[in-house]
Amino acid sequence: MAQVLEPEQWRAAQSAHEARAREWTQPFRERRSLGLKHPVNDFLFTYYSFSPAKLERWTPGVGVVLLGAAQDFGHQKFWRPVTSAEALALGISDDDGAVTLDVEAFRAARGSAAQFVEMLVRRTAGRPGLFGCFGMHEWAMAYRSRLNGVRHEQLPLRLGAKRTDAVVESHKLRCTHIDAFRFFAPQAVALNETHPTRETQRDMEQPGCLHANMDLYKWAYKLSPAVPAELIADSFELALEIRATDMEASPYDLSDWGYGVVAVETPEGKAEYVRRQKSFSERAQRIRERLLSVIKVLVAEAPLAGGRVE
Repeated sequence: MAQVLEPEQWRAAQSAHEARAREWTQPFRERRSLGLKHPVNDFLFTYYSFSPAKLERWTPGVGVVLLGAAQDFGHQKFWRPVTSAEALALGISDDDGAVTLDVEAFRAARGSAAQFVEMLVRRTAGRPGLFGCFGMHEWAMAYRSRLNGVRHEQLPLRLGAKRTDAVVESHKLRCTHIDAFRFFAPQAVALNETHPTRETQRDMEQPGCLHANMDLYKWAYKLSPAVPAELIADSFELALEIRATDMEASPYDLSDWGYGVVAVETPEGKAEYVRRQKSFSERAQRIRERLLSVIKVLVAEAPLAGGRVE
């Protein structure tokens, strides 16, 4: 059943989303204009391909009818006017300037992407979370740094190069995520218990992984504008929090940037990492459920029908 939003309803939602997104995008723009870099927050804008402007852009997602929105959305890709038959079924006038997502056009252009995202997210959601990696992926990336250098050259190693290597060598590396594993130092690759590849990603992603949970942001925005902007923003917010823990548990010293330390080389640090990891996993699973619900509506064949939402 379609949700029908009056102009004042969707404009309020649009304004609220834009204000929320600018809390993240504006500082990034200001840093970029000054040639400055943030070791945590910039990652969400540089590693992922969704621009600040796109993050700010509001969309209600699939299955929503916007009244009086023809001028605002009619020219945008994947939007279309509501037909006379649909307007009659919805109990609205042909003169209401109503628009909705063009599901057929979206399916034609992004159908294969939607199928892949649905498959990956569903499989990941159905697996038990693994909580024994202790964030060693960032340490593996900094292994043998005297030979390889480090990814974050602006940050000092908290324990120095020699002790960082010792931490890696004294732990089992259990990384399951290809997009963390592919950045391992060459000498650390053979130390990992598994060898994740792009081909095995669909079989190895699991909901305890910080990077898999950050990537929910990517899977959400890949299906924009069919995915509501609120869900994209929620996944961004979770990814930002995860990234902070990712770096606090890394071998780098971020104290000058106001961040603490999750000393995963110690029993206390491991316990704190797992506590956060489980909390992130629970939140990410809820986002997975919401994303799968959107995709289910997206691939459904039902015609528009419904009424105004008060």
